Amino acid sequence: MTDGILQPRGARSESAPDVFLRGGRVPGHESELDVLLADGRVRAIMPSGIVRTPATAEVHEIDGRFLMPGLWDNHVHFTQWALFSRRIDLSGADSADDVEQVLRALRPETAVPGPAGGAIIGVGVRDGMWADPGALDRHLLDRVSPGHPVILASGDLHGCWLNSVALALHGFGDHPTGHLREDDCFAVLSSLDDVPDELSDASVAAAAAAAARRGVVGIVDLEMRDNLADWTRRIAAGSTGLRVSFGIYTEYLEQSIAAGLRTGDVIPGTHGLLTVGPFKVITDGSLGTRTAYCFDEYEGFDGHEDSRGLLTVAPDALLRLLERATTAGLTPAVHAIGDHANRLALDAFEALGRGGRIEHAQLLALTDLERFAALGVVASVQPEHAMDDRDIADRYWAGRTDRAFVFESLRASGAALLLGSDAPVAPLDPWVTLAAAVGRNREGRPAWHPEQRLDFDVAFTASTNGVASIGVGLPADVVVTDLDPTDAAPDALRTMPVAATFLAGRPTHLAL
Repeated sequence: MTDGILQPRGARSESAPDVFLRGGRVPGHESELDVLLADGRVRAIMPSGIVRTPATAEVHEIDGRFLMPGLWDNHVHFTQWALFSRRIDLSGADSADDVEQVLRALRPETAVPGPAGGAIIGVGVRDGMWADPGALDRHLLDRVSPGHPVILASGDLHGCWLNSVALALHGFGDHPTGHLREDDCFAVLSSLDDVPDELSDASVAAAAAAAARRGVVGIVDLEMRDNLADWTRRIAAGSTGLRVSFGIYTEYLEQSIAAGLRTGDVIPGTHGLLTVGPFKVITDGSLGTRTAYCFDEYEGFDGHEDSRGLLTVAPDALLRLLERATTAGLTPAVHAIGDHANRLALDAFEALGRGGRIEHAQLLALTDLERFAALGVVASVQPEHAMDDRDIADRYWAGRTDRAFVFESLRASGAALLLGSDAPVAPLDPWVTLAAAVGRNREGRPAWHPEQRLDFDVAFTASTNGVASIGVGLPADVVVTDLDPTDAAPDALRTMPVAATFLAGRPTHLAL
């Protein structure tokens, strides 16, 4: 610093000038600060007004707003989320009759171009609380639309309902009900995302811009696709609004190992935005589809086939997959929702002798809580699921909900937490995630198991990959909000006004 003028470090690019944020505040503090972002890093933080504004910097007046680290969503299915708005929202349907009425009211142009003249695609079906769960079958859909394929996805994406035309197209022509679960469902839903690259990428670009408007700087994309190819193409075409850590599924494991991919590696030619994420394995189902693998039977399912849910990967097969991945430098991320599935996943990590992540961890045996920290296993959880599923949990996990979505118990046991949305299962909006984590309530309802609420600081750092506050030397990933989130009620968090988002010092959203 000379003559009261801040001297930024490193060469500047005309396309990415230094950024000077003047008159901001850190949450919980009244004094105003000036912050210099240069060369992709936070280069200086100082009391406001003590130095002259650098002549070469792009200046933004913060006017007392609040400066924080940019937010991450640690579990998304981004292509599905991006295409979500093109599909029919059935989340408000309370019965199969409601679904039928919605479908009968559709205009012909609602059909999405595809095989057999177009498919009618619906999302968000939540039949778990219907008076007759699972009543939606192929016969009802045949009556509604005998000539077009109809595919309706459950809200948790672990089940889908098809009419006869769609069943035949996807190789399930003799299925008795048209209700597909787990791997069969995934195969159908994955095919729906196989749209032309230009459509997919345009939708993804719009979704990335929407995420930036909510303060998001990065995602862990666990889409069931060749995510490396997708994101390399997108970034090369100019989609540079997000950092992306991409997941690898079993079908891509060997090619990823052959390519030398290791978790944490930055992919060359992607401006530092694309990194190798975890190796993802799905070992059980979900609560909404009643396929999460549990020790006890689902309430009302006594004696039924799969009354305790479904285990989709056997323990010995899981261990072999984890050994193969970790030996090659890939960190495992194991989907486990039911308490039995979580036990088996923890057993696999213990036998492996290395840590990783468990995705969801929704129902846990109390004796397994301390194993997360002991084994170095991160709990990657989605707080808004607790709000979506509180009633279905009370119905089907009756007497067990004191150990469902136990975020505070995991934290108290020493487990590391990461927060996400699982979009499109819940909205890709970190403020919605934070509100659910700290409030455990929504829409004026009393808090559900309030003893499992997280303190805001804990939830926030679990949404920023452990970065509690902006700091010199950290990446210049910064979000600016109109309100102090540390002093905001859960309802205010859900609608938190975001004034700006900076990624590596570049504005990806500006409403100052």
